[in-house]
Amino acid sequence: MTKKNEEKLKFSAEITKVLQLMIHSLYTNKDIFLRELISNSSDACDKLRYAAITEPELAGNDTNYAITIEIDAENKLLSIADNGIGMSRDELIANLGTIAKSGTQEFASKITGDDKKDIPLIGQFGVGFYSSFMVADKISVTSTRAGSKESFLWESDGIGEFTVKPAEKSPRGTKITLHLKDGSDDYLDSFRIRHIIQTYSDHISFPIYLLDDDKNPQQVNTGSALWMRPKSDVTPEQYKEFYHHVSHMPDEPWMVMHNKAEGKLEYTSLLFAPSSKPMDLYQPERKTRVKLYVKRVFITEEHADLVPAYLRFLRGVVDSEDLPLNISRETLQHNPMLAKIKEAVTKKFLTELKKKAESSEEEYKSFWKNFGAVLKEGLCEAYSPREQLLDVCRFHSSNNNDDNLTSLESYISRMKEGQENIFYLTGENLNTLRQSPQLEGFTSRGIEVLLLNDHVDDFWVNVVQDYKGKQFKSVTRADIDLENIKGDKPEEKEEKPEAPREDIDKLCQRIKEILGTSVSEVRTTQKLGNSAVCLATKEGGMDFRLERFLIEQKQIAAAAAKILEINPKHPIIRHLSEKSDANIDDAVWLLFDQARILEGEEITDPAAFTRRLQSFVEKSLAA
Repeated sequence: MTKKNEEKLKFSAEITKVLQLMIHSLYTNKDIFLRELISNSSDACDKLRYAAITEPELAGNDTNYAITIEIDAENKLLSIADNGIGMSRDELIANLGTIAKSGTQEFASKITGDDKKDIPLIGQFGVGFYSSFMVADKISVTSTRAGSKESFLWESDGIGEFTVKPAEKSPRGTKITLHLKDGSDDYLDSFRIRHIIQTYSDHISFPIYLLDDDKNPQQVNTGSALWMRPKSDVTPEQYKEFYHHVSHMPDEPWMVMHNKAEGKLEYTSLLFAPSSKPMDLYQPERKTRVKLYVKRVFITEEHADLVPAYLRFLRGVVDSEDLPLNISRETLQHNPMLAKIKEAVTKKFLTELKKKAESSEEEYKSFWKNFGAVLKEGLCEAYSPREQLLDVCRFHSSNNNDDNLTSLESYISRMKEGQENIFYLTGENLNTLRQSPQLEGFTSRGIEVLLLNDHVDDFWVNVVQDYKGKQFKSVTRADIDLENIKGDKPEEKEEKPEAPREDIDKLCQRIKEILGTSVSEVRTTQKLGNSAVCLATKEGGMDFRLERFLIEQKQIAAAAAKILEINPKHPIIRHLSEKSDANIDDAVWLLFDQARILEGEEITDPAAFTRRLQSFVEKSLAA
């Protein structure tokens, strides 16, 4: 305590990092500080307008919410004031002195200390209030919480500390006063301030006033909710700045969907698909970030289930004309009207997404790279529009290089005569998948196989049965009969004679005796070309990667025994069939371990594997 009722506190370590970068930044677009402060003021007015629905005494007779900007050129002061919810002493400390937003914390964690690398980060994160230190060497914040008779003053020069103390009673809301640095005098120019507001904040639904020389307020922005305006009246630049406002992201929207629904259910939606991944995209909570308004009154963001979790990358607003203004946030999730809006918004977005995918294949690749894995989560959900989702899904395949993707509709158009299934193979990465022995028989016949390397693929292929009448089938299944598919005929020079059927049957029996319970069955296959063996699962069995995941999560105790498939045309198999009565144990175990390695399975006895391999190498070198 330095003075009576004044408290001096230190910024958290993370905030100190942010402030130091702001103070010493050479970032060129410093105008964003005003956009951030106005956005915060707008949020404060929204919060009070909602709270006053159930507690009207909080707003009293002052329900004309507004944001007021004042320039004091003589003293080099710029102030931004609102009559919103305001902050108490504890809220000033919590919101302005510690990490209050995950975005700021993420920003701080990425700071390296190298200005050349750190400065561009400012443009990648919405660091809000702290951006003001780019233009100010001191900031004063006076705030009065709605319903309180106490006012408090927060002040800091941004160098490690801030003070909080009681202030003379001020009107409800918050007033931020920036003591501008030398070299920031252009922010004392009313024409410059007006231009910044009209560029970045025209979409704000509360009036933004700029006081003239006689202290008369002049409204600068349009002051109407952007989503309520006709689409023809909204410019691409206005959409972009509104996207920045609702998303707190610096990129440009990849897609804009502005829609007004009329009839039994009336609502307006303005949704944006980002062009880059939001920071919270893969957080376990899978929170959606679409704001709910009722008759232009902000209700909530985090409690409104307006889009499914697999569309959590969407940003924007939904404004309902039918929901009651006094609806409780706690009852939102059980509101049938909201469930209908969610269903309609989801289907509309997927319809627009399909149009975009068909009209601009190259642009869609970038979207799919960012959000494809998230979209496919919807295929695992029981009540999702799976057909619509599958329409917009794109996949790598054995027919394409890594830069190209295919739709399921295109895949079906290329299916061979007699092919009834959509074949796929799951795995860790594309390079490994392309080299899998499981593909050899398919690629030699020109039969296309989808290559699925996202973790979510292991789950949805076990839930989704078909697409347009064609069943999904893993190439690792043991019951695939390629002879019934009229694929491309392999070249004659690639044809190799099979060992006699009797010898092969005898060899299969011998291999089963050697491997015992390590395999469930030994059988021949047409799937292999250059490889001698591979592992397979029975129909209805679990794919390898899903099984490993469930073991890691302790959902199942151990892996099930697999089927060992052998290639009767391979020289190794032919030689073994001729010596099935001799000691072929080591060769059989080596082949089995080889098959396990190729499928990412563990070798149960590495020491024995090493010994066998060493023995074979020694014999080969001695021959």
